[in-house]
Amino acid sequence: MTPLRQAQLGGAQAFLCDLAAGFAARGHDVTVHCAAGSDVPGLKLETVPLAEGAADPLLWPTRPPSKPSPAVSEAMKARFGAINMGGADVISQHAFEPPAFEYSRGLPVLHTLHLPPIVPAVREVAGRVAPPHLATVSRSCQAEWLKAGIGVERVIASGVGTVPGPPAPTEPVALVAGRVTPEKGVEDAIAAARRAGLKVLVAGARLDHGYNPDLSGAEYLGFLPRDELRMLMARSAVTICAPRWDEPFSMVAAEAQVSGCPGRGLPPRRAAGDRRRRHRRHPGRAGRRFGSRSRRAEMPRPGPRQGQDEREAEARP
Repeated sequence: MTPLRQAQLGGAQAFLCDLAAGFAARGHDVTVHCAAGSDVPGLKLETVPLAEGAADPLLWPTRPPSKPSPAVSEAMKARFGAINMGGADVISQHAFEPPAFEYSRGLPVLHTLHLPPIVPAVREVAGRVAPPHLATVSRSCQAEWLKAGIGVERVIASGVGTVPGPPAPTEPVALVAGRVTPEKGVEDAIAAARRAGLKVLVAGARLDHGYNPDLSGAEYLGFLPRDELRMLMARSAVTICAPRWDEPFSMVAAEAQVSGCPGRGLPPRRAAGDRRRRHRRHPGRAGRRFGSRSRRAEMPRPGPRQGQDEREAEARP
């Protein structure tokens, strides 16, 4: 349960704030219930204090789920207690934790599932919710939930606004944006950019204190507000997305496109310790492009030997 900021920690937080701002712009009375420390200009916030550990990430897509957190449960209980007292006509709920489903039972709520059914405890509680009260952010993610036997009836398509930024000259720079966490494949993206002879910029929050990626050869810019990130995309030659799992939606890819920056997407590959099923892709296919054709950087394609080396390295203990 993380605070909402101008520089969001992830796509779900950006989605929530965009949705709230969109409703408010259409004349609805919107209150965002969130963690203490949140700061989102233009939105009315109702915050709840967090006990120690409540803001720690509990879920990494390429790892087994963490144990339930009593601090998160208490924060969710306080949040939905405040929502119930406020008498909202409808509640848009975005937390991917079982207590959010349990404490909102009986309320006029729509749960938006931002991830596939990768957490057994969330699958269990979502399975007890009527399908009209469940939504997700893409058709592919909806298909995964349906495959798991859970009727997610609605899709609220994830996306970004199309407010144009100032024009900027293109520089020979590759941008790697998003959370600096194992499932994002930051090191793979850096390696691809360096093979193309481009300077590499990395922008994103470092949330996993046990994860220390090799950022040598790249300039780490830290955690950037959204408008600054878009300006950076506007002058970059390419944005590289290299997730090590099948993401339901890439907010970074969408942001790059509306900023006029082409991109290269590398096929997801298995991270160490991740035994979940993946779509197979030929190792010689290094990636796929997304976005504008106005400018693009060509990423070299690894030959069969390189792909084989990567698979062998992943298989080693």
